[in-house]
Amino acid sequence: MLKDITLGQFLPGDSPVHRLDPRAKILLLIAVIVFIFITGNYISLALVGVFIIAVILFTKISLKMYLKSMKMILFIVLFTGLINLFYGKGEPLVQLGIFTITEAGINNAIFVTVRIALLILASSVLTFTTSPTDLTDAVERLLKPLTVFHIKVHEVAMMMTIALRFVPTLLEETDKIMSAQKARGADMDSGNLIKRVKALIPVLIPLFLSAFRRASDLAIAMECRCYQGGSGRTRMKTLHYGKIDAYGAAICLVLLTGVILCNIFLPATVR
Repeated sequence: MLKDITLGQFLPGDSPVHRLDPRAKILLLIAVIVFIFITGNYISLALVGVFIIAVILFTKISLKMYLKSMKMILFIVLFTGLINLFYGKGEPLVQLGIFTITEAGINNAIFVTVRIALLILASSVLTFTTSPTDLTDAVERLLKPLTVFHIKVHEVAMMMTIALRFVPTLLEETDKIMSAQKARGADMDSGNLIKRVKALIPVLIPLFLSAFRRASDLAIAMECRCYQGGSGRTRMKTLHYGKIDAYGAAICLVLLTGVILCNIFLPATVR
């Protein structure tokens, strides 16, 4: 199960999405998230969904990786949709005790489920196609105006990226520890919820120790390389916007126009 978590993984490639400037990818991701949540009917939602699927295909990354990113939170997505199923005004279609299902509730459930799924897929595109180093540089550049308020932007960007980068590493470490415990006769798959939680205690202690050890090793490595934060630092790779970034912005502008037109001229499904 832990192997199915893809958060923080970078998959090298030479697709058009990989070649986008990381700053442009972050800004375009924010724009797509806005598009997802301003959709007001099925046509506009389908338009955004087709766009995200097209981008996924352009990344030339196996669809299995994107499905893995959905697998771990599939229960949360479906549970959220189920909860929204009972929120909606109108003529009741089904009466289940104190719960009432209406047409508006069904629409709400579908929209919430699809929106969350599209949000996860769009975010996966960013992490799959952007290396941690590029992501750090991009976040630092985008947050640079905050230096006016004496905020250490470089350190903030570095911490965010290190945290994201070490998610796969810690998951791999957790899987190794669990396998070692099972080899010693530990039973982690049977019993009720309380017993399973108690069975994880022997896993958490060595995991925390391993995390602290890795953090200490990383700090020592950075000190050995005379790391002094963002002040006066130069960059081996300079970021530049190119034509492909302009094409991406133009496509997003067309998508925004399509969503707005659908919301204006087509009846609203959700409000």
